[in-house]
Amino acid sequence: MLERVDFRAAQREAFRSDVAAGLSAPRKTLPSRWLYDDRGSELFEEITRLPEYYPTRTETGILRDNAADIADFCGSRAVLIEYGAGAGVKTEILLGALDNPALYVPVDIAGDFLVDAANRIEQRFPYIEIRPVVADFTADFDLPADLPKLPPRVAFFPGSTIGNLAKPDAVEFLARARAHVGPGGRMVIGVDLRKDIGTLIRAYDDAAGVTAAFNLNLLERINRELGGDFDLTRFAHEARWNARKSAIEMHLVSLSEQDVEVDGQKIRFAEGETIHTEDSRKYELAEFEALAASAGWRLAQTWTDPDGQFAVLGLA
Repeated sequence: MLERVDFRAAQREAFRSDVAAGLSAPRKTLPSRWLYDDRGSELFEEITRLPEYYPTRTETGILRDNAADIADFCGSRAVLIEYGAGAGVKTEILLGALDNPALYVPVDIAGDFLVDAANRIEQRFPYIEIRPVVADFTADFDLPADLPKLPPRVAFFPGSTIGNLAKPDAVEFLARARAHVGPGGRMVIGVDLRKDIGTLIRAYDDAAGVTAAFNLNLLERINRELGGDFDLTRFAHEARWNARKSAIEMHLVSLSEQDVEVDGQKIRFAEGETIHTEDSRKYELAEFEALAASAGWRLAQTWTDPDGQFAVLGLA
């Protein structure tokens, strides 16, 4: 059983800095990684089970239908490094298909949630060593120095999370993963594909309001960790399609003119002003192939669903 550690203290200063910078900018924004505290991670797992949210069930179906092929692509005795590990449901599919995996290294920013997920994986696969790493995978971080250095190391990045990153940041992340797995390493990554706008809007603004609660939880986190006084009833969740970026944007909209205090700083909001909290980019396959190539990857395998909504890609 992996021990629970208080990771919050190490993250709080970075959170404080990002909030201060983002809320004082001319166009207010907050990095999407801060949506995923323990409560945010729980809400996101609830989102993945909603009828409107097609990405998780579609990707899960692709992984199940192609598990043997994906395992062959990864190779025997793989060291699996998963970025943004979350609850690990898709991980169980891949680990269950792999030939005698040597080690599982889940990486996530939400420490307690990561430990819970790692413990579930440990119970399901007691013969696999697990080495969780609490880190923000969108920034440089070190893997444990004693990880096996010989291939195959396999980076696993499901959930279309790559779409949350601006293209320069996506290239930087893909290059970091390339360096982590080293020569001969591989990557299995989920990519959400372009589709009709109505399907996309419904996926990010569900009828039950779970995505709204997920987004608003960021303000609640600011209140809790930074002494903010956001009144959540005076903000609303909104999902927008940005055709130029080919992305769904998530915003928190101020419903009135108001002042909010955060960490001793007064923040003025005009009515209708927003905090931009997340992008979710949708790709054409050729576009993503070029993006990956610029980070040193070659597209080696493509697995998709019958409707072409989503792709799981094997990079080498």
